[in-house]
Amino acid sequence: MGMETQRLVLRQWRRDDYAHYAKLNADQQVMRYFPTTLSKQQSNLQAQRIQHLIAENGWGFWAVELKSTGQFIGFVGLHRQAEDSGIPNAPFVEIGWRLAAEFWGEGYAPEAAEKALEFAFNTLAVPCVYAFTALANIPSQRVMEKIGMVNTHQDFNHPQLATGHWLERHCLYQMTRSR
Repeated sequence: MGMETQRLVLRQWRRDDYAHYAKLNADQQVMRYFPTTLSKQQSNLQAQRIQHLIAENGWGFWAVELKSTGQFIGFVGLHRQAEDSGIPNAPFVEIGWRLAAEFWGEGYAPEAAEKALEFAFNTLAVPCVYAFTALANIPSQRVMEKIGMVNTHQDFNHPQLATGHWLERHCLYQMTRSR
């Protein structure tokens, strides 16, 4: 199952996406708001998990490619956070994105995110969608605001980060179906 926007295709992952994804995950600039970059093996395992979840559920963190060139630029999509995730308001469906740095500033993340939100509300019929990121990650928060999400002011310590880690504090954004 694939979806299209004006400039992008959101689709299931292909094996040839993995090398591009590994390069993206090894980029210090892309991963600056994550605890560490990922090795090729870690990146491939993550891509396999994402691909499996899409195959199983029919949705997830879709691979994003440019319509004009067919080039893989990253992922945008949805993920289910479990009740025991340690994140406020869980369980819920979250929206997330990770694009290669060379494609930042072109409006691709909001464009693809709008399509993912449309899928969440119209196909999955969820009442709301959440997004979270480190407080330091202002660029991601800007995307959240651009697509109409609002800060819930429920900042929290990310349960998978060590106490005192500079990325520990996270903000939580939300969008309800009736936007």
